Amino acid sequence: MPTTATHIWKPSTARTIVLDSFIPIPRGSASAVPSPLSWPIKDPTDVLDYRFDIAPALVGNDGDAIATIDVAIDPANPGDLTLNSVKADGNIAVLWLSSGITGTIYTVTMLITTLNGRTISRGVVLPVLYLSVAPNAPGVLITDAGQIITDESGNPIAV
Repeated sequence: MPTTATHIWKPSTARTIVLDSFIPIPRGSASAVPSPLSWPIKDPTDVLDYRFDIAPALVGNDGDAIATIDVAIDPANPGDLTLNSVKADGNIAVLWLSSGITGTIYTVTMLITTLNGRTISRGVVLPVLYLSVAPNAPGVLITDAGQIITDESGNPIAV
């Protein structure tokens, strides 16, 4: 009799952002504005895990880890990007995100507090675009380029 296999869930490393380093700047040097942190493009139909690693902020503090995570998404209108759940895996915040309106660039801001009381706040950019289009989807309006026409909430417009 076959035995059902149990699986261990591990978040994907494909969508991991590592916190920008905390490297001291020599005296007399001007610091450059870092480029914004950004996850890869998301399709509005995807429900995926996105990781944010804060390990560089905790170097030398072996017992410290994420204690709390507060997440804000901008813009936040009906049909926009949705936070399904948030978890911590040691030094890594794992966010499950769904939905989103195509053509919108979202900013996911995380306020993370560690067990030792450190507070880290960062915003990560997440663009949403159609990455897959059902060819000749019945009952749905499609442009000459083959993209599905949607309303302001990202829902396909039916014929």
